Amino acid sequence: MADDGASGGFAVRLGAHVEAADDGSARIAFEVTDEHLNPAGTLHGGVLATLVDTAMGTAVRSAIDDDDDDVPATSQLTVTYLRPGKPGPLTVTARVRTKGEHLTVCEAEVEQDGKAIGHAVATFALLHG
Repeated sequence: MADDGASGGFAVRLGAHVEAADDGSARIAFEVTDEHLNPAGTLHGGVLATLVDTAMGTAVRSAIDDDDDDVPATSQLTVTYLRPGKPGPLTVTARVRTKGEHLTVCEAEVEQDGKAIGHAVATFALLHG
């Protein structure tokens, strides 16, 4: 999947880069800079939520038949913040866990310096395009 901005939208504007997306999984690389930090000096939770949502949506799109006009829309998102993120590279890995006719459940892991800093689960509704 090419990182042309169409697949990542807002997250691409933040600096996210879709490295891989295939068969219900996706990986996003991101460089945390000072502009992504909260007043406490750690990665802003909203940035991390955007990254996991984008990675999971990309994973869902990679599992949809190319002839299908369905578009995944986040209907539920739960993010667990395990430890503070800091400036530097991080990776988000997402995978489809359960794909139903109308709803798809995904999971994502966020790692920085070899340690988990976040975990997320989301449900996506498939909207007919």
